Amino acid sequence: QEQLAESGGGSVPTGGSLKLSCKASGYIYHNNTMAWIRQAPGKQREAVAGMNTNGKTKYADSVKGRFTISRDNANNMYLQLDRLQPEDTAMYYCAADPNVRLVEIDIRVWPTLFQYWGQGTQVTVSS
Repeated sequence: QEQLAESGGGSVPTGGSLKLSCKASGYIYHNNTMAWIRQAPGKQREAVAGMNTNGKTKYADSVKGRFTISRDNANNMYLQLDRLQPEDTAMYYCAADPNVRLVEIDIRVWPTLFQYWGQGTQVTVSS
């Protein structure tokens, strides 16, 4: 049984928008910091946004002002992607972990810390 399932990826032109969704199991959703982590071809994974169970958020500098993370009461996490650029092209993963402390831990090391991962959804931005 999948614990994290992403959807909403697609292909858009530069400047376009997408909204990614992540459906989580109840246990995962209510007990973990959750994040969106992406991986472009030939590059290392990069965490772009996260939210803890208190609703606090954190963003990578590369997406601040363009991406927005949110959660609802039905075990869904979202990532609104606006003003997309070709460099945003990547597989986007939903991830969760009970021990990652959003404020204290540098977002650049998150990809090595998260325990639970979805299968990913592809985002492609054409120039």
